[in-house]
Amino acid sequence: MNHSTNELATFAGGCFWCMVSPFDQLPGIVKVVSGYTGGHTENPTYEEVCSDTTGHYEAVQITYNPDIFPYERLLELFWQQIDPTDAGGQFYDRGASYRTAIFYHTDEQRELAEQSKQALAQSGRFDKPIVTEILPASTFYEAEEYHQDYYKKNPVHYKRYRKGSGREDFIESHWSEPIDKNELKRRLSRLQYEVTQNNATEPPFRNEYWDHEGEGIYVDIVSGEPLFCSLDKYDAGCGWPSFTRPIQDHVIKERIDLSHMMVRTEVRSRRADSHLGHVFDDGPGPDGLRYCINSAALRFVPKEDLEKEGYGQYLMLFE
Repeated sequence: MNHSTNELATFAGGCFWCMVSPFDQLPGIVKVVSGYTGGHTENPTYEEVCSDTTGHYEAVQITYNPDIFPYERLLELFWQQIDPTDAGGQFYDRGASYRTAIFYHTDEQRELAEQSKQALAQSGRFDKPIVTEILPASTFYEAEEYHQDYYKKNPVHYKRYRKGSGREDFIESHWSEPIDKNELKRRLSRLQYEVTQNNATEPPFRNEYWDHEGEGIYVDIVSGEPLFCSLDKYDAGCGWPSFTRPIQDHVIKERIDLSHMMVRTEVRSRRADSHLGHVFDDGPGPDGLRYCINSAALRFVPKEDLEKEGYGQYLMLFE
């Protein structure tokens, strides 16, 4: 595959802590940097930007390969992280530095951004005008090191902040896919339906993928959203498919599960809100996590079928 030169995309979506994870770890994304842009002073500090004296936005700058992850998909993902109708900040965070904007680096990016903004306005998804600005890119200043990859360095605080700020609930209420229960009952097996919709658990060692070894990705049986990669699958001896991590942290959401007189962390798919299983802290990977997942919540897409099924960008995981 002849990849073109990497390109830059710059987005302001409120607190930059919350704008890294949705883009990070995706195929074709080289790096995501938190920083400041759009202001009138050089080398601003976090405190100066937050005081609204520099004119800068908190922003993320993404280096990406457009052959693998095109700019149009970056725009789609950007809109799904923000409240584009709020001109005074984002969620809990108020002030000019938390405004939203798309900073274009080329005329093509400007045109695509304007088209996507117009399409969103016409979609009827929001009942207020879309106020996110589309502006020419200017000097981007990297934020202090402790702000970089904040969701990795401080995962507990990050998750608490993302939820407490109101961002998480806003995204879920506006972007979760509506589920037609009757259609699901026709399309899924009884076990698949009970697991994904009613939090059931399939029997260990008697499910489709607990000892599956093929190369490919595992997607949500309901929505098709990519969730896990075979490269991160291992035999945990529990009788269910186990993974050290999801394909991308952002595709999974967690909830406290107090059922069966236990305290556990349930994991669900972000887009379809399917119950998947639980995550435990006894895994072998660098983060020490074990995602214990029901086979009935998954569909396996072999590596050789990724392109024809629309998951071609994930082929690079196996290179």
